[in-house]
Parts: sequence; structure tokens; C-alpha cells
Amino acid sequence: MNTPREIHSLAIVIPAYNSGDSLPGLIEKLNAVLTDSNMQSVLIFVIDDGCTDQSMEGIPLSDVRVLRHEENQGKGASLKTGYLNALKEITIDCIAVLDADGQHNPEELPRLYEEFQRQDSDFLIGSRVFSGQHVPFRSWFGNKVTQVISALLLGKWLPDTQSGYRLISRKYLEKELPNIQGGRYETEMEMIAKAIRGNYQLTSVPIQTLYEEGNPSSHFRVIRDSFRIYSTLLKMAIKRFLPL
Repeated sequence: MNTPREIHSLAIVIPAYNSGDSLPGLIEKLNAVLTDSNMQSVLIFVIDDGCTDQSMEGIPLSDVRVLRHEENQGKGASLKTGYLNALKEITIDCIAVLDADGQHNPEELPRLYEEFQRQDSDFLIGSRVFSGQHVPFRSWFGNKVTQVISALLLGKWLPDTQSGYRLISRKYLEKELPNIQGGRYETEMEMIAKAIRGNYQLTSVPIQTLYEEGNPSSHFRVIRDSFRIYSTLLKMAIKRFLPL
């Protein structure tokens, strides 16, 4: 994408909690990609969700806006903080989310943003391709189970409901954000469910699947967080059959 973008038409939100030393490198790579793609005017918000390690050290403060939670509140709460602050910029029409642990490739952002515009999306999910030996069986299996359950309960098949690499429109966020709970990983599923229920333009675009061996910066707890995700799915499925 070689044409200049309108000033601050895109914002990027990066939730961060004890992500080790990956964040400064992510910001550096992201800035390089934005420069090469003639997207230098993009705003970057980093949400420090009560980090207690060195995650925030070495971040170029001139390139990002850091928002801090004094105590850890969870990814969903961090997303809400980022969205609300990005929406204060009246020219922003799209907000992208990248995880701080380096498992979202910034080089794919220009293509995703171009697809977001081309398809007139309200909610675009970067869909991981779960194939090959580099994908842990637990991740592959968990994604497949959630695919099936979400399709049955929400009435729409999506190739990857758990991907955090997303681009979301101002229209969706202004309407739905006030009613979205700022929890942990279940917030991401709630947002998908609301996109389906509200008949927003929901699209999926394939992205590279990256896994760090062991991923020590992952804070997903299988039993606790899976329970919250499926509970949210069930609640939204019930609402599916109720009037809007």
C-alpha cells in the first residue's frame, strides 16, 4: 500500500502484561513497517496492564502513548482502555490490535488494513493457519473445539475465533464498546459475538502463525480462561434468540 493515509486514520493498540523483552523490538519493527508502507501518521497506544517485569523498559516513548493500569486487570480491560483513548482522536476510523509477545507479525498490518478497507469491514480477524508441525497440538485442538462450539452457538463459522490480531471500525466500537465487559480473554469472544449479532461486516484474512517455544509470556490459563470464554459464548448464544 503506497498511497499516503489520512492523518491518524489508523490507531494501534498493544496490551502488555509481563511480556518480557519482546515489546521494544515489536515497536521498532512496527515503526519500520509503517514507514516503509507510508503509514507514519499511525498512532500507537501501549497499555501497561500493571507490569511487574522489564516489559516497559526500552520503549521509545516518542513513538508511542503509554497508558497504565496500576494493577493487572486483564487483556479485555486493557483493550477497552486502548479503544476508549484511541476513539478520542476524531479522525481515527480503524483500530488495530497486536499482542505484545511478538506472535503477531507487524509486516502483515498494511495488507490487513488494505483488506479492511477493500471489504468495507467493521471487524476483521487475522486468521491463523493451523497446519504444520510448528503448531502445538493443544493450540490446534483448542482452536478447532472453539470453532465448532462458536459456530453452533452463534450461527456463524469463523476459521479462528481466538486470534488477537484484529482491526475494528469506529462504527462498531462507538456502538458496542459501552456494553462490552472489560474482562480477560473472554472479552475478545464477546466482541465477536456482538459483531455477529449486530450484523456488522465481519471478515477473516489469513495470517502467518507464529509460536514462541513454550511462549513464557502467555498468560492464558486453560481451565480458568476457557471456562470464561465458553460461559461468554453461552450467554451470547442465549441473547441471539432475544430481541436486540
